[in-house]
Amino acid sequence: QSTNDTFPTALKIAAIKGLRNLEQSLVVLLEAFQDKEKEFRDVVKVGRTQMQDAVLTTMGRTMSAYAEAFARDRWRVYKCEERLRVINLGGTAIGTGLGAPRQYIFKVTEKLKAITGYGLARAENMVENTQNADVFVEVSGILSVCATSLLKVSGDLRLMSSGPDAGLGEISLPAVQAGSSIMPGKVNPVIPEAVSQAALSVIGNHAVIAQACAMGSLELNPFLPLVADCLLDSLQLLDNGCTLLAERCVRGISVDRKRCHGAVHGATATITALIDVIGYETAEAVLHESETTHQSLRDVVIRKGYLTGEAFDEMIGADAVTRLGSRKET
Repeated sequence: QSTNDTFPTALKIAAIKGLRNLEQSLVVLLEAFQDKEKEFRDVVKVGRTQMQDAVLTTMGRTMSAYAEAFARDRWRVYKCEERLRVINLGGTAIGTGLGAPRQYIFKVTEKLKAITGYGLARAENMVENTQNADVFVEVSGILSVCATSLLKVSGDLRLMSSGPDAGLGEISLPAVQAGSSIMPGKVNPVIPEAVSQAALSVIGNHAVIAQACAMGSLELNPFLPLVADCLLDSLQLLDNGCTLLAERCVRGISVDRKRCHGAVHGATATITALIDVIGYETAEAVLHESETTHQSLRDVVIRKGYLTGEAFDEMIGADAVTRLGSRKET
C-alpha cells in the first residue's frame, strides 16, 4: 500500500460520512422552516426589494422560500456523494498498482465496500484518480453554496428581528443569553450570528481547497492533508450550523402580528394591491391623501367610497396577496 492511494480513499470515506450527516441536518432545518410556513401562513407582511417597501406577501411565504432553498441544498449534498465513491485504492504510488498483487487490486474495493456499507467503486483510470483532486473542489463548492444559503437566511432573520422598537420587529428570535451588561432586556440574534460566522469559514475553506487542489504536480497532489482539514472542517461547521439554527432559533421564532398588521395598513406597498380594482390614478390619489392627512389607506378608501371595509380587508388578506397573478382577465 501507499499513502498515495490510502489517504485520498480515507478522506473520501470520511467526507461521505460527513455529507450524510449534513443531509440529515439540512432535513431538520428545512422541516423547521416548513413548520413555520404553516404557522405563519395567514400573517400578511410587507415584502421588500432593494430594502424598500415593495408589495404585500405573507410571513408563511417568506418561511417557505427559506425551506425551499435548504431543500435544494439537501439535494445537492445528496447527489455530490456520487463523486466521492470512486476511489484509487490499489493504485499505490501513482495509480499503476506497482508493488500490489493483482488479486488484491481487484478485491480490495469490494472488501472496503462491505466494511463501510458505501457504494464504492474502483476508478477505471487510477492514474488519473491519483493525480487529480478536482472532486474535492466540486464537493467543497456544493458546501459553499449551502453556506451561502445559511448566510443569506441568517441575515434575513437578524433583519426581520431588528428592534424591538426602532427596527423592523416583525419576528422575535428565542433569547439564548443576556445581550448586554449595561442595557437591560437587550436580546441579540446570537444564533444567526454564530451560523453566519460558520458559513463564512466554509466559504473561506473552499478558496483554500480550490487552490490546494490546483497545486498538484504531475502524478500526485501533496496538499491533500490541507484539503482534508478544510473539507472535514466545512462539513462539521455546516452540520452543526444547520442543527443549531433549526433547534435553537427557527423552532422558537414568533411573529409580531400587530406589528406586521400595522405596517401593512400604513405602507405604500398596500396600495399596489388595490390598483386592479380602483385603478392606478385613483390609487395614486388615495396614497397622496393618506400621506398628507396622516390617515390610513383603509380609512381614505372607505371614506371616498371606493371600497367597503370588508372588501379592502379581503384584498389585502393572506389569500389575496399569495394568489398567483392578477385578478384581471386578459
